[in-house]
Amino acid sequence: MRPQNLALDIPAVRKYLTALQARIVGRLSALDGKAFRTDTWERPEGGGGTSCVLEDGNLFERGGVNLSFVTGNQLPPSATAARPHLAGRPWEAMGVSLVMHPRNPYVPTTHMNVRFFVAKPGDAEGPDAKPVWWFGGGMDLTPYYGFERDAIHFHSVCRDALVSFGSDRYAQYKKWCDEYFYLKHRKEPRGIGGIFFDDLSEPDFMHCFRLQQSVGSRFLDAYLPIVERRKDMPYGEREREWQACRRGRYVEFNLVWDRGTLFGLQSGGRTESILMSLPPIVKWRYDQVPAAGSEEAKLLTDYLTGRDWLDAAA
Repeated sequence: MRPQNLALDIPAVRKYLTALQARIVGRLSALDGKAFRTDTWERPEGGGGTSCVLEDGNLFERGGVNLSFVTGNQLPPSATAARPHLAGRPWEAMGVSLVMHPRNPYVPTTHMNVRFFVAKPGDAEGPDAKPVWWFGGGMDLTPYYGFERDAIHFHSVCRDALVSFGSDRYAQYKKWCDEYFYLKHRKEPRGIGGIFFDDLSEPDFMHCFRLQQSVGSRFLDAYLPIVERRKDMPYGEREREWQACRRGRYVEFNLVWDRGTLFGLQSGGRTESILMSLPPIVKWRYDQVPAAGSEEAKLLTDYLTGRDWLDAAA
């Protein structure tokens, strides 16, 4: 492993994340017309956070934008999947994580997360051991009805957020997103993807921090135009039924495969804040298959395929 740049400006990361949460909550609250509930909490092992939750809004049936700054004595396995030698070290983590579940089935659910970890030297590492740090995050879109225009827009903003960090960065992080947000037991993607990255620590701290800022700060540009375009589309019980069933896939992914959820639960995190990502109304129907040629079927055949959406725009 290459030596890491140790000029860590952790207060700058914390300041950015705090401002990011406030900006996103302000914009989403103004769009919905209802204020988020703000819940500040402390973690017994160390640190705390602020959960901003919107329930039964005019537009969003449930949404949450969480900010956390937490510490612990032993990193759980879910946080060290790519660095198993760090398991058990003392740690510090901070991040903003959000999930928004709109009421209208034509408006997609979205997820965004930006985070920073530091694994500190433990007693067993010796006096010369150094902290190991990394950034992670991304954003993705989970529609219930497919619109090519929306998919192209979302992926275009994701690409633009990364363009100054390398010509291959978007393709790399899109592929990573497609592979990560995949329900292995269903053999299907959770949504139409976006970008995802983890274990980012090269070439140095400031480069990685700027990349995180670029991703987090472009989220509203990626999502809000889609919401504005779809929020007033008429819908009925058929669309709500399909939405509730597809939300079941979202729940399955978060509880079975998501590393963030597992990290929160394994590290003794605050359960209410961790599980606020789950939608309030969900249904499971046995062997549900939409009618061939229907708009519901097109979601599965034309959108949940890992497509290269920017090729479609060319």
